[in-house]
Amino acid sequence: MYIKFSSVIAKKNERWHSDGIVYPKPTWLGEELLAKLAKWSVENKKSDFKSTLSLISVMKYSKAYQELKEKYKEMVKVWPEVTDPEKFVYEDVAIAAYLLILWEEERAERGLTARQSFVDLGCGNGLLVHILNSEGHPGRGIDVRRRKIWDMYGPQTQLEEDAITPNDKTLFPDVDWLIGNHSDELTPWIPVIAARSSYNCRFFVLPCCFFDFIGKYSRRQSKKTQYREYLDFIKEVGFTCGFHVDEDCLRIPSTKRVCLIGRSRTYPPSREASVDEKRTQYIKSRRGCPVSPTGRELCPSPLRVAPGSAGHCDGHQALDARVGCVAGAWAAERGAGPQAEGAWLPGFHPREKAERVRNCAALPRGFIDQVVLQVANLLLGGKQLNTGSSRNGSLKTWNGGESLSLAEVASELDTETLRRLKRECGGLQTLLRNSHQVFRVVNGRVHIRDWREETLWETKQPEGKQRVLSEACKTRLCWFFMHHPDGCALSADCCPFAHGPAELRPSRTTPRKKIP
Repeated sequence: MYIKFSSVIAKKNERWHSDGIVYPKPTWLGEELLAKLAKWSVENKKSDFKSTLSLISVMKYSKAYQELKEKYKEMVKVWPEVTDPEKFVYEDVAIAAYLLILWEEERAERGLTARQSFVDLGCGNGLLVHILNSEGHPGRGIDVRRRKIWDMYGPQTQLEEDAITPNDKTLFPDVDWLIGNHSDELTPWIPVIAARSSYNCRFFVLPCCFFDFIGKYSRRQSKKTQYREYLDFIKEVGFTCGFHVDEDCLRIPSTKRVCLIGRSRTYPPSREASVDEKRTQYIKSRRGCPVSPTGRELCPSPLRVAPGSAGHCDGHQALDARVGCVAGAWAAERGAGPQAEGAWLPGFHPREKAERVRNCAALPRGFIDQVVLQVANLLLGGKQLNTGSSRNGSLKTWNGGESLSLAEVASELDTETLRRLKRECGGLQTLLRNSHQVFRVVNGRVHIRDWREETLWETKQPEGKQRVLSEACKTRLCWFFMHHPDGCALSADCCPFAHGPAELRPSRTTPRKKIP
């Protein structure tokens, strides 16, 4: 028997800028790479997906990505959104690099000189639009809700705040490409809009959340993963709309990285009317209604909604609050909002303009404090919690409590509390995760957080991160000092939170910079 030992040594280099795409993060190299290599070496399984970057030149892509990354990496430092700047900036840089090479090769193949125009439907933060505009492609982004970062782009970045409803008024006859980058409820409609905009209009979609033409996508084949089945559905939509649909796998820091591309048609322009009739029949059939030969819907049918389908979203789904947290699905499922006149399929509603906060952040502070105290009391074995300030706890006697499953905690809460939590994205689990100072939620179990362990972890962080952590100290009261029966396990000078109002410091805010 031969036993081989392997190790990974990551040498510090000034040019090494971890992005999760070309340069992996050191933690991934140390904690995941070797395990994955061992797994891959013994696997004999055919992948359900195409190889990465199979439709374009990898050499051209790598060069374009490095240039764009260097050009736009400063945006990570000024990112004003609540989302992870490294993930979203480098992901959109990678998608932009892919599109730029795809379009460059298309121009060479077709003998074109003018750069392709585009419209990004559901553009979100608008960064992809900003990069493509900056690189010389005329186009614009449309989203139902304006983002804070929009104000930081220059005037060359064309972004519009508007709702997209698939109908005869929502067409783009003068546009070369339609883009759907995590476009949620618009994803299955983008091939349809492209097909009906003009014969020369193409599309690029990067599916993430699982939506049908109305409401959430309902899974039908248990032999496939839900992701693979949804990709096949979008390919089917594209083919029914008359496109040759290509599939490729992007090099981005995301589990949902398969894109679908419609670059050419399966029929000549003379057959447009007959193909469009097939599109109409197919779209109506997805709602489960019989269709007459003229394309008129004969009977209404309730929406099909896949239970427990959470999609690509923030937050977590608790065991006691089985609700999906895909933004926009609420309006579609409940029939809320105005119905667009002349819609291609009655019942479609764009997401609400004002994003509904459903991550427990909008719950009354008193209600949250009450649940936190109740759960902490359960974990501490019913020992009475303090309602005022307390002394520092002893390291030897400090009660760290036990761990309970989310289901066990939920069983101890009253009906009204559970009802209010079920209306939130992720319910009880999200509320406990939001209460980071007090709890740890790991593998579905709830623990009291021991800040002695957290302090030890912080000392191992890089100097820059330690500085950020230290600057954030003392801006909130220490929950354990105020409520734990043994007080805080840390002394006042070691605790990152204030032991009483006298220690509170004002929070620091970083001024926003204009993005060039």
